Amino acid sequence: MKDALSLLPIVAIAAIFWLLIVRPASRQRKEAVALQGRLAVGDDVMLTSGIFGTIVGVADDHFEVEIAPGVVARVVRGAVASVRRTEDEAPAGTDATDGDDTVAHDNDNNEER
Repeated sequence: MKDALSLLPIVAIAAIFWLLIVRPASRQRKEAVALQGRLAVGDDVMLTSGIFGTIVGVADDHFEVEIAPGVVARVVRGAVASVRRTEDEAPAGTDATDGDDTVAHDNDNNEER
């Protein structure tokens, strides 16, 4: 009985570690793979480096992303961090610009002071 009770703290720490670290990381990894699998030509994306662009070409393991007019970069699928929604895809009551308007309003408020 004493042996079983002495193992209880170790088992509890392992369970907490799994619940707080391993499980959420696994879920995030699965969501990222699913997101990258749904990407198609014409999607506006943000890369993990923070660069925004539009997918203009798709291959098995990489995308061609237009980051400026006439500038196309080839990136691996894993470099796509998120997909930006366009105005016609945004759910009702949300801002389709991903916060760009907020920055402009903050700048406007600073100029008035």
